[in-house]
Amino acid sequence: MKLFVTGAAGFIGSNYVRWVLANSDDEVTIFDALTYAGNLESIRDVLENPRCRFVHADICDQEAVLQAMDGHEAVVHFAAESHVDRSIADPYAFVRTNCFGTNVVCDVARQVGVGRFLHISTDEVYGSIDVGSFSETDRLTPRSPYSASKAGSDLIALSYVTTHDLPVVVTRCSNNYGAYQFPEKVIPLFTTNLLDGQQVPLYGDGGNVRDWIHVEDHNRAAHLVLQHGVVGEVYNIGAHHEITNRELTYTLLQLCGRDESAIRPVADRLGHDRRYSVNIDKITALGWQVERTFEQAIDETVRWYRDNRWWWEPLKAKAGI
Repeated sequence: MKLFVTGAAGFIGSNYVRWVLANSDDEVTIFDALTYAGNLESIRDVLENPRCRFVHADICDQEAVLQAMDGHEAVVHFAAESHVDRSIADPYAFVRTNCFGTNVVCDVARQVGVGRFLHISTDEVYGSIDVGSFSETDRLTPRSPYSASKAGSDLIALSYVTTHDLPVVVTRCSNNYGAYQFPEKVIPLFTTNLLDGQQVPLYGDGGNVRDWIHVEDHNRAAHLVLQHGVVGEVYNIGAHHEITNRELTYTLLQLCGRDESAIRPVADRLGHDRRYSVNIDKITALGWQVERTFEQAIDETVRWYRDNRWWWEPLKAKAGI
């Protein structure tokens, strides 16, 4: 199968392409604008594979998308602006990429007649939940410009099923972690700061709860939905490993050999959601399950950042992080 993968020079997409090339005979076209979070160094190894090629272009450029997508059998749409703090500072970029860009990719996919379209989304579209877990049919109540733009992109993609018979499936995943994650996100930011002897900024009381899933577990689930998900359906993906930000911070302190004096309390984020949690019965029924324990995978992740300063040091220096 020939896969057209948007945003695959970023964190989750680059790991997805790496997994696909290692576990199938599929051919992959990476389509990425190389914005601040897209990095050729994250895909240097996969571009050595003759089954992978790279196109440098923006998903909002309809002509570029049309030229690159034609001839592909499936689309996996990762490309998105994805950091909540950035969305508060510049919501316009999020609406442009996540909503307008998704519409371009869907419309071109309709024109060229792709056989499957996987839209990658987030559990943040549901909003915050105090107890229990969100199911795929629950109301969307996004509470940041980022999550609102992703909710909009979900609805745009799903509208193409009804209007144009585009075979769209959607996944909504909890927080990912692993190698090649841009170091503004909490796990790589805290890990690299701690490795450099710096403090880590902990929002508010640190009691916000997130469900953490290793990127490889997420990508196995996403590929399963691409292959076997029911057209027009949404599939939640999570690991059932919910911990507070403070608990996560103490785990990273221990793995990096630091103590709590490295914590720098900061004012809470605007509109900071208290807890995310999704019901994963639907993806489990497809035959997927988590393979990586948090304890094993977070240790492996910290070791990757310790061993790969060549990758993250230039990014932090350039971004002033």
